[in-house]
Amino acid sequence: MKRAVALASGGLDSTTAMALALKEGFDVYALSFDYGQRHRCELEAARRVARALGIAHHITAEIDLGAFGGSALTADIDVPKERSPEAMAEEIPVTYVPARNTIFLSFALAWCETLDARDIYIGVNAVDYSGYPDCRPEFLEAFERLANLGTKAGVEGGRFRIHAPLLHMTKAEIIRAGVDAGVDFSLTHSCYDPTPDGLACGACDSCRLRRRGFEAAGIPDPTRYRG
Repeated sequence: MKRAVALASGGLDSTTAMALALKEGFDVYALSFDYGQRHRCELEAARRVARALGIAHHITAEIDLGAFGGSALTADIDVPKERSPEAMAEEIPVTYVPARNTIFLSFALAWCETLDARDIYIGVNAVDYSGYPDCRPEFLEAFERLANLGTKAGVEGGRFRIHAPLLHMTKAEIIRAGVDAGVDFSLTHSCYDPTPDGLACGACDSCRLRRRGFEAAGIPDPTRYRG
């Protein structure tokens, strides 16, 4: 069985991507990050998801992106609320964490080399998303080229592949794919600004995209919202 490293945030998208990697026959090694995010409860969701999917190998890397700030997820900056889809698409939002996916994929690449693995799964999406530049196909293609140029394994003839199976799906299609792959979405967490006990705010971009996705998919939303 071939090994793959999958980024595991505990959210809807990364969980579906991991489930699809398992469905495609990979032995999945899940990688989460404690990076100073305000929604650290997502890490417990990642642990729940990994257990439920039967993933035996799951590690959480600690990196302090809060040392740099610059994002509502890592600094004392308000998380935008109640934005329309049009507003989300107009500009890169303040919830963008500088270079986050570049950093995360670099860690995944390093783990791949030690595992003698060549496949990385990431749950990015370029359809129903919040305007992040590191969720675009051009970014993923460029990182894959970098992976094959800048590693011992790549130089010696191995070929790394970045898998983004959700890239061109709507949120509703992602939810349906996850259900078909056996995902229990009640275990996942998407909110950027949860309450201290982990309830979703229901108003941030991530909550609104998630809620609309379940409505469009015709599937009950299992999320526990505040109020």
